Amino acid sequence: MANHGLEVPADFIGGFLVPEFERLRVRLGDRFPRVFLIMGNDDPRADEPDIIDGDKRGLWTYAHNRRLEFGDFAVYGYAYVPPSPLLLKDWERYDVSRGVDPGCVSPEEGQYSLPVDERIKKWSTIDNDLHELVGDPDLSKSVFLFHTPPYQTNLDRAALDGRMIDHVPLDVHVGSIAVRRLIEARQPLLTLHGHIHESARLTGSWRDQIGQTHALSAAHDGPELALIRFDLNNPAAATRTLL
Repeated sequence: MANHGLEVPADFIGGFLVPEFERLRVRLGDRFPRVFLIMGNDDPRADEPDIIDGDKRGLWTYAHNRRLEFGDFAVYGYAYVPPSPLLLKDWERYDVSRGVDPGCVSPEEGQYSLPVDERIKKWSTIDNDLHELVGDPDLSKSVFLFHTPPYQTNLDRAALDGRMIDHVPLDVHVGSIAVRRLIEARQPLLTLHGHIHESARLTGSWRDQIGQTHALSAAHDGPELALIRFDLNNPAAATRTLL
């Protein structure tokens, strides 16, 4: 979830999302859809109680760090991204180790909207989190709602061409190694991503495939809203529309 480009109240959740979802629920009645939601790395975790409250009110399903049933499918949510140059670290975590790319700020050096135990900042990794979240079940009928894209794909290409820090060239792929390893090893049906807004423009593709897993991104750096439509029984036929 991110409010990039929208002219909305300072209280984005209570002043915009909640009343709009309530109006939509009234308008649609029995046709009101189930909405799975996670927060983005620009969203302060101090707002998470409002998201949880919306879940309790039946406006959406908060999916972060949860396994949820959706018909014959399982939905997993995970919001953390690897360390970035941004200072807000509420939704950032070391990836597979305590290494940080040049120009990025470590979780230990960043800022938080809520107190966080120093041991969590120092030792938590996306890799460990995903192992704890997923466990051992077969994932062939699972959908993952990630914010970070997997590393070295069409979905994690950043506009860092030719840039260097301290004479070190920057990696133009900034996605999660842990997420890629999970996909390679466990082959979920479908993974959904965002985070790197310019990736589709730079690579010419909003989708990728890792083994049998279809990976789709709704990230977009234009003024439009990118909408991905897909059928869980045929994810290969997914389409993308800019609204």
